[in-house]
Amino acid sequence: MSDSSNEPIITSYAKAPAKTIAAGGVTYAYRELGPKGGIPVVFFVHLAATLDNWDPRIIDPIAEHRHVITFDQRGVGASSGKVPDTLEAAADDAYGFISALGYTTIDVFSFSMGGMIAQDLVVTHPDLVRRLILTGTGPRGGKDMDKVVGTTYWDILRATLTRSDPKEFLFFNRDAEGKRAAKAFVKRLSERTVDRDKAIGTKAFQTQLKAIQRFGRSAPSDLSKITQPTLIANGDNDRMVPSVLSNDLHRRIAGSELIIYPNSGHGGIFQYWERFAPVAVQFLAE
Repeated sequence: MSDSSNEPIITSYAKAPAKTIAAGGVTYAYRELGPKGGIPVVFFVHLAATLDNWDPRIIDPIAEHRHVITFDQRGVGASSGKVPDTLEAAADDAYGFISALGYTTIDVFSFSMGGMIAQDLVVTHPDLVRRLILTGTGPRGGKDMDKVVGTTYWDILRATLTRSDPKEFLFFNRDAEGKRAAKAFVKRLSERTVDRDKAIGTKAFQTQLKAIQRFGRSAPSDLSKITQPTLIANGDNDRMVPSVLSNDLHRRIAGSELIIYPNSGHGGIFQYWERFAPVAVQFLAE
């Protein structure tokens, strides 16, 4: 798709307009920014996340050069419907959303659960995706991935007791450096002050968590089907999706690139955004 209008180009995620589109009986909430035309970069978000959970320090540099699209999964945030029980179904939903927008080729930027959905999407629709970024994620059937339920609930409890955002515990190390990065990340997520998204509901969150657990206990996918250029990144101490699974993805996806950031956890790309964002921009431009 392309846009011939004379609208000003928005490159700040805080100012990206909220939009909706219907596909398969679902009304999807999405935002888009950056220059229109060419192949868009579609962002696949993490567990319990809505449109407001993307780090603008990652989105904005990419949107300076590329058309960026973020969206709420079915049943999450401002999107209608019910959260699917499996990540395969979530991938089908994503395909429906992308098709409704009129795209037959996209690039993908994914994080955590979004990376799991993205893998299912590429395996099922290999011709759809040109370039793939997988961050803080792991393969179907990955060792210890099903333990995410216990880790998540434990860190939510810790956050509640300290009146903190759960992402401070789930995404970052609890040393001085990690705590600083966590506070800065959470603060950046509030830069958008108008037209913010609705938070995920408890039942929807629990359904997503069970879907991830099911993904972790499933038979491995044939990742040899992923032949497009792939960039994989994570921190070296990911407690949610063990960092070793990023190495596993790298071994199984031929020709992939792997970046592991030191002294960082699940949100390594957010802690090291100043280093990672330019790498992502360059990878997507190649």
